[in-house]
Amino acid sequence: MRCAIVGSGLAALASYATLRHAGVPAEEIAVFGTHADPTEVWRGRAAAIRQQRMRSESDGHLGAAAFPGLALRERSLRALAQTVTNRYRPPVELFLAHAAGVRAQSGWDASFVEQRVERVRAVDGGLEVDGDRPFAHVLIATGHPGLARLPGAVHAYEPHAYEPRVAVIGAGMAAATEWRNALAAGSEVVSIRRREPLRRPLNVPRAYFSRRGLESFHRLPPRARVELLRDLGRPSYPPGREWDVDVRVVAEPPSGFQVIAATGFLKGWREDMLLADLVEAHGLETHDRFLVLAADSTVPALTDDRRTLSVAGVPGQWAFPAADTIAGAKYAARAFARRVCRTR
Repeated sequence: MRCAIVGSGLAALASYATLRHAGVPAEEIAVFGTHADPTEVWRGRAAAIRQQRMRSESDGHLGAAAFPGLALRERSLRALAQTVTNRYRPPVELFLAHAAGVRAQSGWDASFVEQRVERVRAVDGGLEVDGDRPFAHVLIATGHPGLARLPGAVHAYEPHAYEPRVAVIGAGMAAATEWRNALAAGSEVVSIRRREPLRRPLNVPRAYFSRRGLESFHRLPPRARVELLRDLGRPSYPPGREWDVDVRVVAEPPSGFQVIAATGFLKGWREDMLLADLVEAHGLETHDRFLVLAADSTVPALTDDRRTLSVAGVPGQWAFPAADTIAGAKYAARAFARRVCRTR
């Protein structure tokens, strides 16, 4: 067995499908994770905020090949017209059905190992995963390190109902969704936020999904890159009338209001126990909350002609600003697959 994926969420499934598409046999891949169903965690969070449509566009799918996108799978002329103008928002139900198909067709279950990985170490001959045999290639796709919770508040990504009076803390996609949900439930709603949210179609501007945009990003010195990544991490939600929700902004939750924390996730390598251990053990380079990666999403100090350590998903932002998207996961996965196939 030559390669391992650490993590079992959407980024891991996209990476696994990419490896299989590149011709890597299922018996050469081990997927270590806590959920056999790679959609389980994401599906629960989407259900908690009553999400109906994705923020991503047609190409934000888990299949290794670019074609067909989700708009074509929806078989709707309106969906196809929207995707031409980058305004298509795939239905959650369609995305989940697509994910189930990718899981079945790729052979995911044959490679899955139920195990929470606590340690990855570079050794002669490759990389050990919790002391297991050395793998020549390891991709870490552990996702978000946890929810950013607030005392006395229910988190938006956990199951909850809406009381008659609701205060939503946050100003991003989850917050905007919760404003709409609570208003639709007949609640009086107020917003608590530190700054006005940005209105943009995707998590980051589309330029950073292109080769030219990425090349300019990769040329930035560390301090400028940190500043840009922090700016791109500001709360945002899409423009458009369906998202134009008029809510009163207050400084703190009024007495008697249910408090919902639409505060997203903990951020940074220090919050991820596996990455924090890896950084400390090998003295890896970091800047601020970001793990330094090469442009191909590999960890430079632990990658050479014989072994590969790559990072996909949200911890991979140093290489791809929108690393927490499906497109970002596939960016890392394709580079990883090229290295695996080149050294086989």
